[in-house]
Amino acid sequence: MSEVKILQSVQQFMARQHGHFIDGKLVAAELLDKVDIVNPSTEQVVTQISIGSQQDVESAVKSAEHAFQNAWAETTPYERGVKLNKLADLIEQYGEELAQLETLSTGKLINISRHLEVAQSVIFLRYFAGWATKINGQTMQPSIPSMQGEKYTAFTLRQPVGVVAGIVPWNFSLMIGVWKIGSALTTGCTIVLKPSEFASLSLLRLAELAIEAGIPAGVINVVTGKGDTGQYLIESPLVKKVSFTGSVPTGIAIGKLAMNSDLTRVSLELGGKNAIAVLADANIDEILPTLLQATFVHQGQVCASPERFFVHRTKYDELVDKLSKALSSFKIGSAMDERSMFGPLSNQPHFHKVKHYLDMAKANNQIIAGGEALDQTGYFVQPTLISFKNTDDPLFSEETFGPVVGIMPFETDEELMQLMNQSRFGLTASIWTNDLSKAFRLIPKIEAGTLWVNMHTFLDPSVPFGGVKASGIGREFSDAFIEDYTELKSVMIRY
Repeated sequence: MSEVKILQSVQQFMARQHGHFIDGKLVAAELLDKVDIVNPSTEQVVTQISIGSQQDVESAVKSAEHAFQNAWAETTPYERGVKLNKLADLIEQYGEELAQLETLSTGKLINISRHLEVAQSVIFLRYFAGWATKINGQTMQPSIPSMQGEKYTAFTLRQPVGVVAGIVPWNFSLMIGVWKIGSALTTGCTIVLKPSEFASLSLLRLAELAIEAGIPAGVINVVTGKGDTGQYLIESPLVKKVSFTGSVPTGIAIGKLAMNSDLTRVSLELGGKNAIAVLADANIDEILPTLLQATFVHQGQVCASPERFFVHRTKYDELVDKLSKALSSFKIGSAMDERSMFGPLSNQPHFHKVKHYLDMAKANNQIIAGGEALDQTGYFVQPTLISFKNTDDPLFSEETFGPVVGIMPFETDEELMQLMNQSRFGLTASIWTNDLSKAFRLIPKIEAGTLWVNMHTFLDPSVPFGGVKASGIGREFSDAFIEDYTELKSVMIRY
């Protein structure tokens, strides 16, 4: 029996009446309306969450503002780092519990929840904790002529912006929530998280662990709900920065709201129609396992995953053949079954969206492998390979955010660059070749915020991540996040 037994602590957590986590404790929601949390593998309701009202949001924001001005402001950078490391320890300690909450609510394979989401959350949070004592300004010597006998000096300060609104998507709610928490708390900010209505459980539990880690009440707050709840949060006058991860249309709407709210600063990590280039010298047998993992992890519901394969014509037939055979061998099953290689899509609306694209490809005779929604309980579709007919094809340009990959041959480098850059998006891309000199020549020509060579969908906390064009504004990780979460204050002194 490989179906994972649900922990008693998880059963108890899901049996609760879930409100919001505000000022260090679970509080009842103002509204009686609830949202069902549905297990994507079984389509059964596992629990319910509350819908946050404007009053709920303002309570959370006021709590965050009070903590920012008081308890968190009085916490030294060293102490901030210690507390974040303690929270990372607790994520590790309660990792199985958090992994099961993620899998039961989002359909992520249990081993992906354990070994990717929980494990990476620990690594990233510890990385952020290390930055807490290293956020500094600069000193400089002014260049303008001074009056006789007068001297000048100047320096800069990095100061936290204040209360952050963190809008978290459903695909990796725990890990992306941790990214936002780590960025905010490391720089001295406080945060109100609004997770997706499909994936709120792990962040509600994480907020409890934060109190156990010694993080003061009000520093991390979680208000659950739908789009209106997020809008209330963005429009709050006490919110000084919005960090959003999600779709392009929602990101554009959030950017407009933020600009209309006294020019609230905003960072957006949005979608992509990410491309890979398989060059003529690539060894298909060597690259195939990595390609499969990068493309179909979490059923392709990863913003950085590739959806467009451009393959040199001499390698095209070989890759199509071997990729098709590999996809047909995937064991599709329950996300809580450790034997499953491929689980369900995360929620019903997204299932219908992906099915629409599959139906479109089927109608146009583009299906090479897969292409079916399974006739069984759960939001299951087959991993799918399609052919791109031309660049006007909607499947060429629109993000499916699912296990649907299009493939097209190319012959020249010029044709390849035109195909890769023919997109409104620019999040990630990759080149697969043994000729690094050619890779170095192509890298500057590719319009993407993150580019890999002989790898894809690989994020590291020391490397900045973000998109160009319609794929976003701002960068996460490395030291790049500091710019988004701090204000730069310039000081000049005459003496």
